[in-house]
Amino acid sequence: MSAEEPVRTSSDEKASIDGATGVPVIRNNDGHGAALQTVVLTRKEQKQLWRKVDLRLMPIVMVMYLCSFLDRANIGNAKLQGLVTQLDLTGNRYNIALTMYFLSFYVFAIPANLVIKTFRPSRWLSGITILWGIITTLMGLVKTYPQLVAVRVCLGIAESGLGCGVFYLFTLWYPRNMIQTRLALFWGGATFAGAFSGLLAYAIAFMSGTGGLLGWSWIFIIEGLFTVVVGVVALFVLVDLPGTATFLTPKERGYLVDLKEHDLTLVGEEEQFELRQFKEALLDWQVWTLGFLNLFVALALYGITLFLPSIINGFGFNTTISQLLTVPPYVVGTVTVIVWGIWADRIQLRSPFVFAGLSLCVIGYSINLSHTSIGAKYFGTFLIVTGAYSSVPALLAWISSNVVGHYKRGISISIQVIMSNLGGVIVSNIYRTQDAPRYILGHALELGFVALGIIMLPITVLVYRRINSVRDERHREAGEKAVAYTAQELRRLGDRAPDFRYTL
Repeated sequence: MSAEEPVRTSSDEKASIDGATGVPVIRNNDGHGAALQTVVLTRKEQKQLWRKVDLRLMPIVMVMYLCSFLDRANIGNAKLQGLVTQLDLTGNRYNIALTMYFLSFYVFAIPANLVIKTFRPSRWLSGITILWGIITTLMGLVKTYPQLVAVRVCLGIAESGLGCGVFYLFTLWYPRNMIQTRLALFWGGATFAGAFSGLLAYAIAFMSGTGGLLGWSWIFIIEGLFTVVVGVVALFVLVDLPGTATFLTPKERGYLVDLKEHDLTLVGEEEQFELRQFKEALLDWQVWTLGFLNLFVALALYGITLFLPSIINGFGFNTTISQLLTVPPYVVGTVTVIVWGIWADRIQLRSPFVFAGLSLCVIGYSINLSHTSIGAKYFGTFLIVTGAYSSVPALLAWISSNVVGHYKRGISISIQVIMSNLGGVIVSNIYRTQDAPRYILGHALELGFVALGIIMLPITVLVYRRINSVRDERHREAGEKAVAYTAQELRRLGDRAPDFRYTL
């Protein structure tokens, strides 16, 4: 077998579930066992391979996602620089403008992940980055409230394919024992965007009056143009799939393709789209259970992301100091996201980190609801940012590890992103202008939602554990009698196959 051609199990081979181990044994038609052949790399070669993949893939997608979060959340900074006054955003107009972004996001999240392999990830992700960069730039030129709403709708449509697209792309490159570290590095870009946004807004504010435009206009224009540049660079840098990666040697490509094929199941995953995969994703209990956990985390995340400048401003600081004080919580959050991601991959657990993140959010929102000092409340914002942002990679790694099948997983990830952005819709309407500066209603509702997440999480873990135990028990009862499945049948069953075990 050549390095470029890793062995795949043919559909007429039999995959038997071994009664002792619960692992499929591939058998030829004559009944004799056949070992799964793989392309072998030494430990040193593996380290070199992952270093090459990380250097080629991670930096560009981290910057792209930083741009994505900058361009969706910089409206919070623009609000303090004259946006509300100049566009007459009275009443709930500002909240409606936020809501329309998230509503438009829903429409294209799932279709975006279904077409990413067809259009090639490098072209698709780079193209939509350039598109939303242009839209962000145009947001700095709007003159009326209806124009702002229209541009926010277009921004939601354009950005809908990036996050879920990159999450899905990672599952095609990295095995599940490595994926949370990469998701954490990637998501760290989004976390750092919060700090970067405050610093940029502070610097750009000095341009107010240039060209007859206020500071809020320049925030959108400059950050939008930066995104366009990043998108153009991505066209030449971003990679597609392991099997077509020319920066790898043939042996390295063969190793990666083979590794990913047998990462979640020894017989490989379904790679062709069928309509039933869409139905299976929609009817899978874990997709919606983890989806609601994503919703509860997103509520905390967007509550702090979109309104942190206003919350800090409500402590009594002026606009300039408020912008600068948004930076430290995000710096701490970024470090925590990455450390937790590496830790989670080492112990191969996801749920403890989600629980820890939700717990920090409960404490943070409780502090901000209480009658305590400004210093204590500011400390509470550190806990919320750290807890909310650090939970996201764990949840995405969790669903990625527990759903088998390329398109089912892609659809499932899109549903997680949709549920997350539903949190943005809710947050946009619970932090009302009339509730400033303490935002008691918003903080109280956030506290309630996060508490629901803490209740749901252990129940989810118990269900996963129960399913794993039942499958183990059935294998023990089978003893030496093996239940034969064809490889095609096991691929079709995916995460419902008797040999599959859920990650907790």
